[in-house]
Amino acid sequence: MTLFWIVCAVLLLVALPFVVLPLWRGAGKDNADSNDNEVLRDAANLEILRDQSTELEADLRNGLLTQEAYEQGKRELQARLLDEVKTTEQPAKPRRPARALAIVLAVLLPLFSVSLYLVTGNTKALLPQEKTDLAGGAGVIIRSEAKLQELEEKLRQQPENPDGWFVLAQSYNEMQRFPDAVRAYEQLVKLVPDVAQLWASYADAYAMSNNQSLLGEPTRLISKALELDSNNFLALALSGSAAMERGDYAAAIAHWTKLTGLLPPDNPELPMFQNGIKQARQFLAMQSNGNGNLTQLPPGHPPQKATADAAEAITGVISLSPDLAGKVAPTDTIFVFARAARDAQGKKMLLAVLRKQVKDLPLQFTLDDSMAMQPQAKLSGFEKIEVVARVSRSGDPIAKPGDLQGASGAIKPGAKGLNIVIDTVAQ
Repeated sequence: MTLFWIVCAVLLLVALPFVVLPLWRGAGKDNADSNDNEVLRDAANLEILRDQSTELEADLRNGLLTQEAYEQGKRELQARLLDEVKTTEQPAKPRRPARALAIVLAVLLPLFSVSLYLVTGNTKALLPQEKTDLAGGAGVIIRSEAKLQELEEKLRQQPENPDGWFVLAQSYNEMQRFPDAVRAYEQLVKLVPDVAQLWASYADAYAMSNNQSLLGEPTRLISKALELDSNNFLALALSGSAAMERGDYAAAIAHWTKLTGLLPPDNPELPMFQNGIKQARQFLAMQSNGNGNLTQLPPGHPPQKATADAAEAITGVISLSPDLAGKVAPTDTIFVFARAARDAQGKKMLLAVLRKQVKDLPLQFTLDDSMAMQPQAKLSGFEKIEVVARVSRSGDPIAKPGDLQGASGAIKPGAKGLNIVIDTVAQ
C-alpha cells in the first residue's frame, strides 16, 4: 500500500509542471512584452523631438527664424517632451492573474486528487490476499502455529476476507482443532453463504467437535448444504450418516443410493457406501418384521419390504449403436435416469439416477424405489415413467449439444427386460 501512494505522488509531481509552468511562463511573457512596448514608444518619441529640435537650430542659423521664434519653438518642444515621455513616474505594478491561478492549481490539484480517491476508490484493493478456491474444497493448509497466529491477527484487522477464513478453517480442521475450525467456518459462511461445500464442511467440523454426533445443529447445516446443491457429495454422505444415527434407515438408503449413483465406479469410497446401504436395508427389514421401533420413522418414509422393491423395480440392458461407437471414449460418463411424464407445466420430474461409464456397456441396470431422488417421489407412485440413457462428455447430467442418448418411451413401474439403444445425438 505504501508503494501505491509513492507511485501516486510521483505521478502528481510529473503532471503538475505540465499544468502550472505554461500559466506561469505565460504571465511573465505578457508582462515583459508590455514593458518592451513602452520602452520602444518612448524611444521613438525622443527621436522625433530630437529631430525637430535640430531643424529649429538649422532654421535659426540660416536666417529662416528670428531669435524670438526660435525660443518659442524650443518651449513648445520641451512641453511636448514632458507630456509624451514619462520618465519621472514608475509604472504601476501589473496584475498577474495567470500566475495566481498556477499557484492555486499547484496546491489544490494534489489535495483534490487524494480526496477523490479516498471517497470513490478502494483502499483495501492492494492489500495482500490469500488465494484459494472456496468452491473446490482444496486450499492452502498452514501447519505452523506461528503462521496461524499471524493469519488470526490479519483476520482481526480484515474480518471481511473470506479467503483468509477458508485457509484458517481448512488448517484447523487438518490439525484436528475442530472447535477452532467451527469458529472459522461460522465466519466464512456469513461472508460466502451460497456455497454448499462450505456448509457441508462446517457440519462435518461441528460434528467432530460434538463427540462425532451429527444430530442437532450439524443436521441443520447439512440441510442448508443440500438446499444449495442436492448433489453435493459430502452433504449426501453426512446426511445418510445423520439418518442412520437417528434411526431413519429409509432416508439413509435414499441419500447413500443417490450418492453411489453420482460417484464414478472406480471411486475408492464407493464400497463403503454400498455396505452402508446394505446395513441400512437390514435394519429397515428388521423394523418391517416388527422387531424394530417403527415410531422412529417419520411420515413419508414408510418401510418397504425387499419383495416390494423387486416387484416395482425397472430392469433392462443399455447398449450403444455401432454407428456412434467412434464418437465416445471409454471413460465418458453415462447417466441412466428415470423420469415421470410431463406435469401441468410441461416439466418432467427426475425420479432416480444411476451413473456409469461407456466402458461398462452393454450395461444391465436396475432402478427401484430405494434410488428415489426424493422420498416422497418414488417410481412406484407414478403411472407412466420414461427411462433415458445419456452419454455426457462433460460429466454434467444436464443435456448439452453433442451428447448421445436413447430412451425407452413411456413404461409402467416394474417393467422388466427393457432394451435401450443409445442412437441419437442431442441438438
